[in-house]
Amino acid sequence: QVQLVESGGGSAESGESLRLSCVGSGYTYRGHCMAWFRQAPGQGRETVAFIDTEGHTKYMDSVEGRFTISVDNAKNTLYLQMNDLKPEDTAIYYCASLGNYCYTEGIPTPVPGELYSYWGQGTQVTVSS
Repeated sequence: QVQLVESGGGSAESGESLRLSCVGSGYTYRGHCMAWFRQAPGQGRETVAFIDTEGHTKYMDSVEGRFTISVDNAKNTLYLQMNDLKPEDTAIYYCASLGNYCYTEGIPTPVPGELYSYWGQGTQVTVSS
C-alpha cells in the first residue's frame, strides 16, 4: 500500500523558517514528478512547488525566492524548505506524486493537481505576525 507521510509542520512567526518532509512507503520516488500543494480555510488548492524528473522546479509567484523544493531519492523523501514565512503562508500543506516521470523544461506551468496519483494526509503550517 502506497503512503506519503508529511511532517515538519507547526507554528512559526513571520520571518522564521520551517522544513516540510514527505516520506514515501510502499512506493519509490525514483525520479517521478512531485509537488507540494496547500489549502487555506475557505480557499482553493494551490500548487506551491513542483519538481520534475530532470530536477526542473516551478513555484507559485508568492513563494518564489523563499521556498525550495528538493527530493532525496536515496531517502525516498521530498522536502519543502520554507524561509521568510508570512502569515499568508498559513495553510494545510500536502505532498503528492504523479506516480510517473515527466519532463517540463520550457513549460511554464506545473502538472495540474488532478493528475497526481498519490497524496499525503497534510500537515498544518500556521504563521503568526
